[in-house]
Amino acid sequence: MAARKVSNLLGLAVLSYLVQKPQHPYELGRTLKHNDDGRSIKYNHGSLYMVFEQLHRAGFIEEVESQREGNRPERTVYALTGAGRVEQREWMRDLVEEPQHEHPRFVAALSLIAALHPDDVVELLTKRLTRLDERRTKIHHLIDDTIAKGSAPLFLIEEEYRLALLDAERSFVEGFIARITDPVDGWRDSWAAALEQFSRDQQTDRPHQTTEGPKT
Repeated sequence: MAARKVSNLLGLAVLSYLVQKPQHPYELGRTLKHNDDGRSIKYNHGSLYMVFEQLHRAGFIEEVESQREGNRPERTVYALTGAGRVEQREWMRDLVEEPQHEHPRFVAALSLIAALHPDDVVELLTKRLTRLDERRTKIHHLIDDTIAKGSAPLFLIEEEYRLALLDAERSFVEGFIARITDPVDGWRDSWAAALEQFSRDQQTDRPHQTTEGPKT
């Protein structure tokens, strides 16, 4: 997959909303906030205007008019160019079709988990299960409330995906805890023994300190 002229996913959001109609950055920012897109894409006021500039330089959007409301500063309205429509469509296709390697924080922790004592790991994973359940409950309420207000389920598909990920993670964490604590084949005893042996080896390898004073 070739490198994109604008790689920030906020740029894709801008292109996708401009498919609907030309907008100025402030108006589009209000739309992002109204649709709670911050749950999926990181952005703030400054980054939004920066992305508009990047898209403009890349030839994906163009200025079509300027608007002024009362004493407010003049606002430039942008529309998609032909190249912008192509970019938006191809970018979306790539994201939907091609799985990407990501670096979640939890995966990083799992790759180093052997450094913790298994009893601590079980305690921490149990707390994580509680937090996962709290997130699942919030998302379920969000979905139910939004549908009750008349929104089509299609516009909540990303929340259903989040639920699926949380369910998968919860299943993994429960399984991990079971593999540590199983009374017959559990990893707890051998894991703890390995840590204790490592600690003893470290003590043995540590240089001995003397109490003699400095030589003259």
